[in-house]
Amino acid sequence: MTEPFEGATTLRRIADYQFGRGAGDALFSAGDDYELKRSSSDRIRQVRTDDGHVVSVGVDGRFTLGIEGGRRLARSFEPPACRVAVNKESVPFVREGRNAFARFVTGVDPEIRPGDEVCVVHDGTVLGVGRAELSAGAMADFDTGMAVMVRDGAD
Repeated sequence: MTEPFEGATTLRRIADYQFGRGAGDALFSAGDDYELKRSSSDRIRQVRTDDGHVVSVGVDGRFTLGIEGGRRLARSFEPPACRVAVNKESVPFVREGRNAFARFVTGVDPEIRPGDEVCVVHDGTVLGVGRAELSAGAMADFDTGMAVMVRDGAD
């Protein structure tokens, strides 16, 4: 496979580790043009395409998803992988970038742990991306509490 940019192999491996096998190819496919934002020490900080923000790379080496990254993961993995599904009532709030609460969760990837990056979806559409605040079991069982701290809402 032709590398789309220098460092893509390393980023693919990180994505596969963080999200599961195949995530690296989904996020960093060879057919796209990528814009890289680098730190003053030349470390990759953000990856963008013409479609939008794919990921940011934290100082700990983990990814935080952008909306485009969430969409790419959702297209590549069968539900419920990497997803927290919410009911219709939550749709406008999550799209605005507001947090998703456990009371409105209708389905969740059973592998999700607190701190994981997730896509918030309704009927298969990515509404936002953010960080899980509860485990999958807690999201399913609790009637109160924040399930996902939403970072970006989709337009």
